[in-house]
Amino acid sequence: MSTQHWRRARALAYPVVDLFAGPGGLGEGFALSADEKGRSRFISVVSIERDEFSHQTLLLRHFIRQFPEGEAPDDYYAFLAGDISRDQLYQRYPDAHHHAALSALRISLGPESHAQVQGIIRRRIGGSRRWALVGGPPCQAYSLVGRSRMMGHSDFEQDERHTLYLEYLRIIADHRPPVFVMENVKGLLSATIEGKSAITRIVRDLSRPYTAIPDAPKNLTYKLYSLTEKDMTDEEVDPRLFVVRAEEHGIPQARHRMFIVGIRSDLKVRPGTLKKVAAPTVQEAIGSLPSIRSGLSKEKDSAVAWLNELRAISSMNVRRQLNGAAYASEIARALDFHNLIEVKSPRAVSSTRYPMRRPAHDVLRSLYDERLRVLTAHEARSHMASDLRRYLYAATFAQKTGRSPRLADFPQGLLPEHRNVELGRTGKMFSDRFRVQLADQVSTTITSHISKDGHYFIHYDPAQCRSLTVREAARLQTFPDNYFFAGPRTAQYHQVGNAVPPQLAKQIAEIVAQVLDAVRDDR
Repeated sequence: MSTQHWRRARALAYPVVDLFAGPGGLGEGFALSADEKGRSRFISVVSIERDEFSHQTLLLRHFIRQFPEGEAPDDYYAFLAGDISRDQLYQRYPDAHHHAALSALRISLGPESHAQVQGIIRRRIGGSRRWALVGGPPCQAYSLVGRSRMMGHSDFEQDERHTLYLEYLRIIADHRPPVFVMENVKGLLSATIEGKSAITRIVRDLSRPYTAIPDAPKNLTYKLYSLTEKDMTDEEVDPRLFVVRAEEHGIPQARHRMFIVGIRSDLKVRPGTLKKVAAPTVQEAIGSLPSIRSGLSKEKDSAVAWLNELRAISSMNVRRQLNGAAYASEIARALDFHNLIEVKSPRAVSSTRYPMRRPAHDVLRSLYDERLRVLTAHEARSHMASDLRRYLYAATFAQKTGRSPRLADFPQGLLPEHRNVELGRTGKMFSDRFRVQLADQVSTTITSHISKDGHYFIHYDPAQCRSLTVREAARLQTFPDNYFFAGPRTAQYHQVGNAVPPQLAKQIAEIVAQVLDAVRDDR
């Protein structure tokens, strides 16, 4: 497609406004949606995010979208390779940077920014009658773990993360989008606000914004739909039907999130539903990435020191400590240090070598970029020596038994010194404190917690003895390999864990596009 034709197609694309955009997973999926002629169905006219590093990531992606698909400048790849800085990249393409800065905005949504945001959206939407509002408010306070940690705090019910959806709702009231998509965590189903069901309140408010926004027009109402249930009635809404299981739609991850589709009631349109697609396994998703070892924290790291620390597991008499378990002998043999580690383990803690082969699975094939010269964000974090031995045991256990070990499966000498470890061994709490991502299954949910200690995200290969890298987590989230995450590694993990998988968002975008196709311009 020529540049002129590409620009004309962009002008015809449906505008999309993305709130609480994070690093842009939802917006990326909408940008990837194309018609049968390869023309983009959507253009991100406003993406709002307040976090500094997430916004830097978002801005760079909006910059890349100023160029036709597959025609990003060579200088972008030079930036990824570390040959030029981000500022130099922007300076070489000032027009693209200018337009990206108009759409990727760093703003904290709230009463103080309401008038500003209202004006921005009005200008960017223009006179379009067919556009979409997408996004979801920060969801930590709704999550099951988040609530269990915060319940003892007197200000929990007043936490802004409970009510940020009202900012989303206010924008609905102000701009009357024909369709919106709101995403949030499954934990919202059991969360409460002021002692009442949070999801019941949110469903009511999204259906009739005037119930929460006093000056919202009384005639502005929405019908809410599920992305997975064809027979969902217009009248009664069962919130459980809003849950989307990503692994059922081609995503290599058991990620269960709520997606609420709202269609303005005056539009006689009903959305379609997501199609079932077989998901790739963890090994299919990340197995082609270079093997690397974990690093040693708390002491000087080297390949030799790392091997010496792992070697200590050979003297633990694992077979005896497993007390006659059926798997004891096999695991003890597999933990023979020379066979498992000395021969197979990598020596480097990071790699920039980009794999030469494109993944075979349809969902993963689109993540590959043959123009990439280097792989970014594939660096292992460092762990304490005691945790390294636990990772080695856990990955070996998973390899031999086909499941991730619980604390009750660990030999006594590898148990962490934690006050709740006995409760974990009896299954009363956090019994899966060390969780291996099994090679032949989809991964568990990639969450922002991956930025912490990595215990829930152990690589399936015992010889690598580590938790997942940012790039591996991004693959499981279906971010393209050329997607750059700004900030320190902790911030990168956080961005990846909180994002909507772009390949799932692309499927949602195609449903939204069908809705907008059916909307007349005079409505």
